[in-house]
Amino acid sequence: MLFAKKSMDALMTEAQAEGENTLERALGPFQLTALGVGAVIGAGIFVLAGLGAHYAGPGLMLSFVLSGLGCAFAGLCYAEFAAMIPLAGSAYTYAYATLGELVAWIIGWDLTLEYAMGASTVSSGWSNNFVELLNVFNLKFPLWLAYDHWTGLRKAMEEVARSVMATNFSSLAPGSQEYLSQMAALIAKPSAEMTAQAHQVLGAPTIFGHEIGINLPALLIALIITTILAIGIKESAKFNSTIVVVKVAVVLFVLGLGAKYVHPGNWGSNWHEFAPFGMGGIGAGAAYIFFAYIGFDAVSTTAQEAKNPQRDLPIGMIASLAVCTLLYIGVAAVLTGMVPWQSVNIEAPIARAFLDRGLTGASNIIVVGALAGLTSVMLVMLLGQTRVLYAMASDGLLPKKFFAEVHPRFRTPFKNTFLVGILAGLVGAVTPIDDIGKMVNIGTLLAFVIVCIAIMVLRRTDPEKARPFRTPWVPFVPVMGILFNGYMMVKLGWLNWARLIVWLAIGLVVYFGYSVKHSRVRQRLQKAVSVER
Repeated sequence: MLFAKKSMDALMTEAQAEGENTLERALGPFQLTALGVGAVIGAGIFVLAGLGAHYAGPGLMLSFVLSGLGCAFAGLCYAEFAAMIPLAGSAYTYAYATLGELVAWIIGWDLTLEYAMGASTVSSGWSNNFVELLNVFNLKFPLWLAYDHWTGLRKAMEEVARSVMATNFSSLAPGSQEYLSQMAALIAKPSAEMTAQAHQVLGAPTIFGHEIGINLPALLIALIITTILAIGIKESAKFNSTIVVVKVAVVLFVLGLGAKYVHPGNWGSNWHEFAPFGMGGIGAGAAYIFFAYIGFDAVSTTAQEAKNPQRDLPIGMIASLAVCTLLYIGVAAVLTGMVPWQSVNIEAPIARAFLDRGLTGASNIIVVGALAGLTSVMLVMLLGQTRVLYAMASDGLLPKKFFAEVHPRFRTPFKNTFLVGILAGLVGAVTPIDDIGKMVNIGTLLAFVIVCIAIMVLRRTDPEKARPFRTPWVPFVPVMGILFNGYMMVKLGWLNWARLIVWLAIGLVVYFGYSVKHSRVRQRLQKAVSVER
């Protein structure tokens, strides 16, 4: 019973259902591609490129290729499933049809790491860029309202450290690796005077003697996007498409202007200079920038809202992945060509690269692009999470009256949408979430590996089933997907594996405590067995 499968016939019956209690089919190939691009172009291109450069050097270009290949192999497997099973739920639904209920639950629980926690991570990044944009207009947002307490205190300490740097280390160029290393040393062991000044700069109110802090912009943007999602999929898609046009225009602007300042010598004249830490560094860079690609698979969660899912879902996933990979490689080339990799700024690599050239206006445009990028990433991640929960609740694994109830007018799962949005906003508002990004990475990579395994299983168990899109070169493509994504999982280190195991253990408690008793598939199988007797 733990590995009970959902039959393909039952899945197709659900996919063809109509009425006010079903999701509205309103998305075409352009909207689906825009959702994919909206999910992918964001934190990776504007933030994580700096971190990746310090692992891979100019080889960052190959890191993006490596991550992109891992996604491409998995994406081809996703595309076959999405065309065959046009239902909400993505990898959760595919696993249910091929590997059984327990694996499906694990992957559904795992996807929460990708979507909900990913949205929390992005909401914090959005807030950082929003505060930076306010600074352009000399508008100061109180630190205790701009960040959670721990992050706000760290930002205050950084402000104090910059003051110390300006006084005692004026010869170091702001944004350089030497500057950042010296400042990090000051922050790691601050003097009592620096600590006192940091608390003054923070200016946080206290409750029962404890300072408080809340990332208000992160909470508000999550609530705004949640409201848009609850109103309807058409409105959400239009909003996303508009933002995607803005941020792609900004990326093209970065490529066009940045190319004029590229010095090919910064890429090195041999392999050692191009990849200073070898393939291991390129692999580590790929693992850490993998967050840049997270979300393209969210296209598959909208299968029940696509007009022609058998044709349009594969187009949306593969096209968005191809576009984003090309843009990422281009940005990595421009960034490492403009700035020697040792001097790439980690906090805001692209904006700082333009600021160092005196291009203040261009830097401000990049901040606007980052805001647009992160907004659409949040929208698609929250959308993906709500559809996975909708699918799980429809199967009885979560309370159906709450998680699968569809609004009679807006045709969206509005209750679970507001729950996910509020929780994601609160996590982003009160939690330091640097490490959650890595948890999101390992959770997504696990989902990709399972989908690659599932496509090989389905080819053996149901080879004659109609496939509007066929993953090419099976088993080569899924095996390569397993190897590429498994390699990046290994590169994330044991601590993230431990966090993943703890998260999955919590999920199993929920499954055995609630889901096994309410599973519709298990109930049908039990009835069938009792009838036979």
